[in-house]
Amino acid sequence: MTFTINPTYDDNPRLADLVGRLRDYLDGELAEYEADLQLTPETRLHRDVLEPVWKRSRELGFYGIHLPERFGGQGLSFTELAALKEEIGASGRVLSHSVLGDMGGPLRAGAIFEFATELQLEKYLLPVIRGERACCFSLTEADAGSDVRAMRTTATPDGDGWRITGHKVFSSAGPFADFSVLVARMAEAENTYSAFLVDLDSPGCAVLDGQTPMSGQHIESDIVLEDCYVGPEQLLGRVGDGLRVGLGRVTANRLLHCPTVLGNARRALQLTVDFAKNRHAFGAPLVALQSVQHKLADLATTYYAARSMTYDALAALDAGTKPRVEAFMCKLFVAENAFRIADEAVQIHGKAGLVRGSEVEWLFRRLRMFRILTGSSEIQKNGIAKELLTT
Repeated sequence: MTFTINPTYDDNPRLADLVGRLRDYLDGELAEYEADLQLTPETRLHRDVLEPVWKRSRELGFYGIHLPERFGGQGLSFTELAALKEEIGASGRVLSHSVLGDMGGPLRAGAIFEFATELQLEKYLLPVIRGERACCFSLTEADAGSDVRAMRTTATPDGDGWRITGHKVFSSAGPFADFSVLVARMAEAENTYSAFLVDLDSPGCAVLDGQTPMSGQHIESDIVLEDCYVGPEQLLGRVGDGLRVGLGRVTANRLLHCPTVLGNARRALQLTVDFAKNRHAFGAPLVALQSVQHKLADLATTYYAARSMTYDALAALDAGTKPRVEAFMCKLFVAENAFRIADEAVQIHGKAGLVRGSEVEWLFRRLRMFRILTGSSEIQKNGIAKELLTT
């Protein structure tokens, strides 16, 4: 893998075409749409703003592109999907998360297609693919983050169905979702968890504003359930499959979080290179200072290393192996070093990097979060150490 801030894919004509068309959409039509609406990363988003992006992205072939052809996708490899996710992260677009379906769309639904019945496909998942409905995922609770088995949300039998009571937090896409893929503890069985498709307008279910993360994005909800009934047709998979559904394809999902973050880091690097070329200090461009040149060289090298190890692990996944420890390593290395790139980007920008609302300042906040989101760096180290000590 050669180094470049703007990757090319000459060895894969299909991917080269997709990346080219995706860049055109992100930098052209979508950029104009956001400018007309004066959107920022901290704008509170609503369905009337998002749905046109879902449907337009579907028309262009991007929304759900990773899915099999029978669902209207192109059956992308993990590596191809990663390349598109990296472009999303590097675009600087506020609504980029809605182009492939990360936020409430087919990518948010994740691996649940393999568990869904025909009825569930028709009622819940196919409308999501078409951009007509949106979903969120509800696993985390206030005292059950990395320790998911500590969850207290409980499903109690009621005839053929269940009554669910509990409080979920950090349900991304919750503010504009129609239903939740929700995991609950089964009241009648110890350490047994099941997944349900919960309609968010059901009696006993309330969608509340969640806490605003440091990125300032209003994309999280609390899902509060009080004796909320779900029927047997809303059980996803079998009783006891909850953690399989909730944590399914862990290695793939862990790796696929990395390209978006790499894209964010790439964006921070590009902004910093441009700033250093154009900002003048002491009668010369900032980039004329050797100290700045060395910082840029370090950041580019770090980005190249993080990207190379991620795509190497993705290639192994495409080849049919399960790079479990490598996925831990990639999440750890990408998270820590993407934030390092953002930190140095702010440093090189000086006071311009400290201004609230500047893009590099927002990337700093966003990339700081990734050291905790989807498994903290300490959790990744636990996984790496376990592999080392048991082989």
